[in-house]
Amino acid sequence: MSGTEKGKARAEQAKGKAKEAVGRVVGNERMTAEGQADQAKGNARHAKEDVKDTFRH
Repeated sequence: MSGTEKGKARAEQAKGKAKEAVGRVVGNERMTAEGQADQAKGNARHAKEDVKDTFRH
């Protein structure tokens, strides 16, 4: 279960990084901010799963 959640977290981080890059290229500050927010959500999800793994083992 944790592996799929970590996969979702990585996908969210990648989506955010891509959205941020596109936002910077086209000069869209809102898209850049959304990309950074997506990355932060992915980082938080990944950290949560790391904590859960720590307590499982």
